[in-house]
Amino acid sequence: MTKFQLVATAAMGLEAIVGEEVRALGYETRVENGKVYFEGDELAIARANLWLRVADRVKIVVGSFPAKTFEQLFQGVKGLPWEKYLPVDANFPVSGKSVKSTLFSVPDCQAITKKAIVERLKVAYKRLGFLDESGATYKIEISILKDIATVTIDTSGAGLHKRGYRQIQGEAPLKETLAAALVYISKWNPNRPFYDPFCGSGTIALEAAMIGQNIAPGYNREFISEEWPWMKKAIWEQARDEADKQANYDQELNIIGSDIDHKMIAIAQENAAEAGFGDLITFKQMTAPDFTTLDTDGVMIGNPPYGERIGDIEVVEEVIRKLGDKMKNYPTWSVYMLSSMENFEILYGKRATKKRKLFNGFIQTEYYQFWGQKSKRN
Repeated sequence: MTKFQLVATAAMGLEAIVGEEVRALGYETRVENGKVYFEGDELAIARANLWLRVADRVKIVVGSFPAKTFEQLFQGVKGLPWEKYLPVDANFPVSGKSVKSTLFSVPDCQAITKKAIVERLKVAYKRLGFLDESGATYKIEISILKDIATVTIDTSGAGLHKRGYRQIQGEAPLKETLAAALVYISKWNPNRPFYDPFCGSGTIALEAAMIGQNIAPGYNREFISEEWPWMKKAIWEQARDEADKQANYDQELNIIGSDIDHKMIAIAQENAAEAGFGDLITFKQMTAPDFTTLDTDGVMIGNPPYGERIGDIEVVEEVIRKLGDKMKNYPTWSVYMLSSMENFEILYGKRATKKRKLFNGFIQTEYYQFWGQKSKRN
């Protein structure tokens, strides 16, 4: 097995959770802004892709070096051991980005990176003419930050938020990776009731169900690195077999989602059926303040509408006010709401126990956490 320098990328504010996930897989980490670095072999690549719920992608770091001139960039890329990763027929598109760097023309940086890799491979494989690039795809990125160039290969392909269960989505879908993070932060466990009063297409409830039964989020999808000759089928089979054995399919769940829109309920039910949770999660059409329960010690997680369209804001504010009033009747329930509304606590009628800044796409939000009292039976 080969040792690789790996990086799991994450949305801003979620890297600490991804760090915990990587450590739970048994790897030491170094956490930076939006990135979690770790070392591992081919099996680590497969495991990380299968298991990381909150990360965006898993990449191989081929190398890093200073690059203030195009010549430095060319020589730096050419000096990396590309033949270790790319076979002679590799198809390797190059994307790029440059932040606060002397080399700011991304198309030029991409072209130079591509040329340098071609030169290296032609020497390594003793080729005089063109490389035909008819084989497996290796997505390469050249990223330059403050004049330091880092070259990576994406092992995931489609982003890790693509679990494979979401057939249809609503207007403003919550990314699965963020939904999983919301569940993690709440410290919910499958022995507690779970409720999402603004369920939309069901993403938060579905992520909770996968966490509750310890199902690897990437179990039912494919990854770009499965096509690579040196990522043997046996490695993926081993990683999937491990995941299957760790899943607790018999774990009972008390998970409910509701939404005011009957069309969203139909979509949520369809997505739940696709994910294999059709009989385990209950979805019903209902307004959030109509919530009632006999259960105690539950967890409510929601992503209420942000009221960004004209005329919507007053409606949303009224729903939050009524929900706050309703939850006074359920003091043992913990409530977690993701919102961009700065007056959320005032509307809800209570100060949050804790708040956490998170980005929902490009929208800055707060994750308002209202911890419940422990019931007497606990």
